[in-house]
Amino acid sequence: MAITRRSPRRREVLDVLRAAAGPLGVTETAERIGVHPNTVRFHLDALVAEGLVERRIEEPSGPGRPRTVYVPQPGMDRGGTRGYRLLAQILLSQLASRGPEARSAATEAGRAWGRYLVDPLPPFREPTAEEAVGRLVALLDDLGFDPVPEGSGAGEPPERIRLRHCPFLELAEEYGSLVCPVHLGLMQGALTELRAPLTATGLEPFAEPDSCLAHVRPLTSLDVP
Repeated sequence: MAITRRSPRRREVLDVLRAAAGPLGVTETAERIGVHPNTVRFHLDALVAEGLVERRIEEPSGPGRPRTVYVPQPGMDRGGTRGYRLLAQILLSQLASRGPEARSAATEAGRAWGRYLVDPLPPFREPTAEEAVGRLVALLDDLGFDPVPEGSGAGEPPERIRLRHCPFLELAEEYGSLVCPVHLGLMQGALTELRAPLTATGLEPFAEPDSCLAHVRPLTSLDVP
């Protein structure tokens, strides 16, 4: 369900339904708010479409026609605000308190997610360097880094990948010593999962005012798989 900012009137309609002892009709809801029934009907229809309110037909206890009533769906309201950046700041500040080991822990977390997120190759097939970089670039693009490979010669893989956008820019400015290692680890983990013949060796945060640079090179016998 898409998370949207709900209008004050629609939230008021929902609050009235939640505070009621039982189902309410359009007229009853309108009377409790003090607005025209047509206004309430519009918001009730929208709340039903959002899955927050259920429309029911209530049979009369005696003579008369059935009436349409509304009840709130159980569960927490998903229309409120979110604080994911605050959550990230809380977790990063806790990680930073671990001292010298925090950076390596951030890198390892990135590697684990890189292995998980990259689009895998078929089994028993070793990719070329160009193919592996292509899959890495596709992953970085999906994550919002706006990557551009650079420095490749004819038939050679790129020497670096320019990252023209940081999806965690404000966090990187505040906690660059942790966020940037996560990014580097993510690239390393993805290349490891692909069984690529190259690795990411470093990340230059804000190497230029408008971008960061990730450096890649072929694997050597000294590299740990």
